[in-house]
Amino acid sequence: MDLPVDFKEFDLVEIRFKGGRKEFFRNTHRLRLTTGDAVVVEAGGNGWHLGYVSLKGELVRLQMRKKKVPADHKDIRGILRIATPDDVERYEAARELELNTMFKARSLVDELRLKMKLSDVEYQADRTRATFFYSAEDRVDFRDLIKRLADEFRVRVEMRQISLRHEAGRLGGIGSCGRELCCSTWLTEFKSVSTTAARYQNLSLNPAKLSGQCGRLKCCLNYELETYLDALKDIPQVQRPLQTAQGEAFLQKTDIFRKRMWFAYRGDNNWHMLSTERVREIQALNKAGEKPDVLLAPVVEEAVTPSVQEHVEGSLDRLDDKIKGSKRGKRKKKAPTSTAPVTNQPKPQGAAPRSAPAPRPEPRPKAEPVATASPTEGDARPPRGGSRGANRRPGRNASSDAPRPERPTPRFDPRFRPAPNAGGSPPPPDGPAPDGERAGRSGRSRRGSRRGGAGEAGVGATPPTAS
Repeated sequence: MDLPVDFKEFDLVEIRFKGGRKEFFRNTHRLRLTTGDAVVVEAGGNGWHLGYVSLKGELVRLQMRKKKVPADHKDIRGILRIATPDDVERYEAARELELNTMFKARSLVDELRLKMKLSDVEYQADRTRATFFYSAEDRVDFRDLIKRLADEFRVRVEMRQISLRHEAGRLGGIGSCGRELCCSTWLTEFKSVSTTAARYQNLSLNPAKLSGQCGRLKCCLNYELETYLDALKDIPQVQRPLQTAQGEAFLQKTDIFRKRMWFAYRGDNNWHMLSTERVREIQALNKAGEKPDVLLAPVVEEAVTPSVQEHVEGSLDRLDDKIKGSKRGKRKKKAPTSTAPVTNQPKPQGAAPRSAPAPRPEPRPKAEPVATASPTEGDARPPRGGSRGANRRPGRNASSDAPRPERPTPRFDPRFRPAPNAGGSPPPPDGPAPDGERAGRSGRSRRGSRRGGAGEAGVGATPPTAS
């Protein structure tokens, strides 16, 4: 995008040096610079130094306005040229000498017993001057130190005192929050921090936790101080312990944002949490000469107001109670067991008694083996197995439409005696048997063979006629 014809770019540029130090320089030769370019600038006295472009354009005007530096200041030096590879090599060679120089200078400080701390050394790119940064609590006479340093390193020596915060910013590091130090990244102006800032934020006055790497109070204690001061307006000031019937309650802790305060009685380790409204109420009672029974306010159960939906549609719990009530009513009640004697009441035909056990059959007297009587004569019980075979339906081959022929009535013959080994079924009567009877007889024989042998002679068997 082309610039307007009458547009004139701001000719001041911000240059960054070692340790985060930044200064403003004038681009007198109208060089095409880009952020991050290495440039050669005029040094404070004689010679030149190398730095990197950190800001250019209209943003530099805003930065100078923020730091209250006038654009037409006489001390603003100019940019000579864009750095060449030879300039960068000379600058890197000078940087390698700084570490050994600092160690030797510290040994000289110990010999002279000066109460100062030498923190850093910065060589000029042309190695004509060396700047020593130190920190001290009192004023230090370092005239002898400058002579010995100049004789030792053959350079022009400059001593610059800095504060402990600036020293931590030059050295850099990682803070207790896990991030890089604010003073070495973005913080340029240092404000005084007092212990009252820690008191307002309800922090423990522990120097090991409140101090940073510089040994002073952390700068971040001022970041949220205004927010805490606004929240403290709603917190009551407790200068005296609260008076209750159980004794005096002392303030232990305050949660500023949740507006909660914890109190404890003397000699008791249990803390009682109170709201700020309750604390004001107790303070008003103490001021009137009254003492509440307990610290905590009496709990009042609030009546639950039904919602509009429950008014219109009704509550679902009511329907659940109705369903449960209907299920309980439909349960069958067990009939009570009666111990009254059983009466001889007529029962419906085919119904058997439930509780009365079946009567055992009386033992039959052993009789001589005589011919079995017809089922029509007397109530004698037929032998087991005979009636089951006789009551069977005709076989599958017999026609259901054909009339069943009448069977001849057996006659009783007192001379008939069964054979001593009579175990099977009696011989069939004279004459051919019908198909249905033949099928039933075959079915009985097969069933008897399955049950394990003889004993099928019964009522349905016809005894042979006497010859």
